[in-house]
Amino acid sequence: MDSRAKALLAARAADEKKAKDVVILDIQHLTPLCDYFVIASGNSGIQVRAIAEAVEGRLAEAGFSLDHREGKNDAGWMLLDYGDVVIHIFIEERRAFYDLERLWGDAKRIETGFA
Repeated sequence: MDSRAKALLAARAADEKKAKDVVILDIQHLTPLCDYFVIASGNSGIQVRAIAEAVEGRLAEAGFSLDHREGKNDAGWMLLDYGDVVIHIFIEERRAFYDLERLWGDAKRIETGFA
Protein backbone atom coordinates (compact mmCIF):
# COMPACT_ATOMS: atom_id res chain seq x y z
CA MET A 1 0.00 0.00 0.00
CA ASP A 2 1.42 3.38 -0.96
CA SER A 3 1.35 6.49 1.22
CA ARG A 4 -1.70 7.93 -0.55
CA ALA A 5 -3.70 4.77 0.15
CA LYS A 6 -2.51 4.85 3.76
CA ALA A 7 -3.69 8.46 4.10
CA LEU A 8 -7.07 7.54 2.62
CA LEU A 9 -7.38 4.59 5.02
CA ALA A 10 -6.63 6.86 7.99
CA ALA A 11 -9.12 9.45 6.74
CA ARG A 12 -11.82 6.79 6.33
CA ALA A 13 -11.24 5.53 9.89
CA ALA A 14 -11.52 9.10 11.22
CA ASP A 15 -14.70 9.70 9.22
CA GLU A 16 -16.25 6.51 10.59
CA LYS A 17 -15.70 7.87 14.12
CA LYS A 18 -17.66 11.00 13.13
CA ALA A 19 -14.63 13.26 12.73
CA LYS A 20 -15.49 16.61 11.18
CA ASP A 21 -13.89 18.23 8.14
CA VAL A 22 -11.49 15.40 7.29
CA VAL A 23 -8.88 16.74 4.87
CA ILE A 24 -5.89 15.11 3.19
CA LEU A 25 -3.06 17.38 2.06
CA ASP A 26 -0.41 16.17 -0.38
CA ILE A 27 2.75 17.90 0.85
CA GLN A 28 5.41 15.68 -0.72
CA HIS A 29 6.47 18.40 -3.17
CA LEU A 30 6.69 20.98 -0.35
CA THR A 31 8.72 19.22 2.36
CA PRO A 32 10.78 16.09 2.97
CA LEU A 33 8.99 15.57 6.33
CA CYS A 34 6.27 13.30 4.96
CA ASP A 35 4.06 12.78 1.93
CA TYR A 36 0.60 13.48 3.37
CA PHE A 37 -1.14 15.19 6.26
CA VAL A 38 -4.54 13.94 7.33
CA ILE A 39 -6.35 16.62 9.35
CA ALA A 40 -9.57 16.02 11.27
CA SER A 41 -11.60 17.57 14.09
CA GLY A 42 -13.53 16.25 17.06
CA ASN A 43 -15.97 17.98 19.39
CA SER A 44 -14.07 17.16 22.58
CA GLY A 45 -10.86 15.68 23.90
CA ILE A 46 -12.67 12.38 24.38
CA GLN A 47 -13.75 12.30 20.74
CA VAL A 48 -10.25 13.30 19.58
CA ARG A 49 -8.86 10.31 21.48
CA ALA A 50 -11.54 7.98 20.08
CA ILE A 51 -10.72 9.12 16.55
CA ALA A 52 -6.99 8.59 17.17
CA GLU A 53 -7.60 5.09 18.55
CA ALA A 54 -9.76 4.21 15.53
CA VAL A 55 -7.09 5.42 13.12
CA GLU A 56 -4.35 3.54 15.00
CA GLY A 57 -6.44 0.37 15.00
CA ARG A 58 -7.28 0.54 11.31
CA LEU A 59 -3.67 1.18 10.29
CA ALA A 60 -2.41 -1.58 12.61
CA GLU A 61 -4.86 -4.02 10.97
CA ALA A 62 -3.34 -3.02 7.62
CA GLY A 63 0.15 -3.79 8.95
CA PHE A 64 1.42 -0.26 9.64
CA SER A 65 3.38 0.61 12.77
CA LEU A 66 3.01 3.93 14.53
CA ASP A 67 6.36 5.73 14.67
CA HIS A 68 5.36 8.38 17.20
CA ARG A 69 2.35 9.77 19.03
CA GLU A 70 1.99 13.24 20.55
CA GLY A 71 -0.80 14.73 22.64
CA LYS A 72 -3.12 13.77 25.46
CA ASN A 73 -6.87 13.80 26.08
CA ASP A 74 -6.82 17.32 27.46
CA ALA A 75 -4.35 18.75 24.93
CA GLY A 76 -6.94 19.22 22.20
CA TRP A 77 -4.54 17.96 19.54
CA MET A 78 -3.20 14.49 18.86
CA LEU A 79 -0.57 13.72 16.26
CA LEU A 80 0.01 10.23 14.87
CA ASP A 81 3.24 9.90 12.89
CA TYR A 82 3.47 7.01 10.45
CA GLY A 83 6.57 8.34 8.67
CA ASP A 84 5.13 9.08 5.24
CA VAL A 85 1.71 10.03 6.65
CA VAL A 86 1.10 12.28 9.66
CA ILE A 87 -2.39 12.50 11.13
CA HIS A 88 -3.45 15.62 13.08
CA ILE A 89 -6.64 15.35 15.13
CA PHE A 90 -7.82 18.53 16.83
CA ILE A 91 -10.68 19.87 18.86
CA GLU A 92 -12.25 22.47 16.60
CA GLU A 93 -10.89 25.51 18.46
CA ARG A 94 -7.29 24.24 18.26
CA ARG A 95 -7.67 23.44 14.59
CA ALA A 96 -8.84 26.99 13.91
CA PHE A 97 -5.95 28.39 15.97
CA TYR A 98 -3.18 26.38 14.25
CA ASP A 99 -4.88 26.53 10.82
CA LEU A 100 -2.64 23.95 9.13
CA GLU A 101 -4.66 24.19 5.93
CA ARG A 102 -3.62 27.84 5.62
CA LEU A 103 0.00 27.18 6.64
CA TRP A 104 0.21 24.46 3.98
CA GLY A 105 -1.95 26.40 1.52
CA ASP A 106 0.20 25.36 -1.46
CA ALA A 107 -0.52 21.69 -0.79
CA LYS A 108 -2.82 19.78 -3.09
CA ARG A 109 -6.03 18.58 -1.44
CA ILE A 110 -6.82 14.93 -2.05
CA GLU A 111 -10.47 14.03 -2.60
CA THR A 112 -11.60 11.51 0.00
CA GLY A 113 -14.80 10.40 -1.67
CA PHE A 114 -16.86 10.83 1.50
CA ALA A 115 -18.51 13.85 3.08
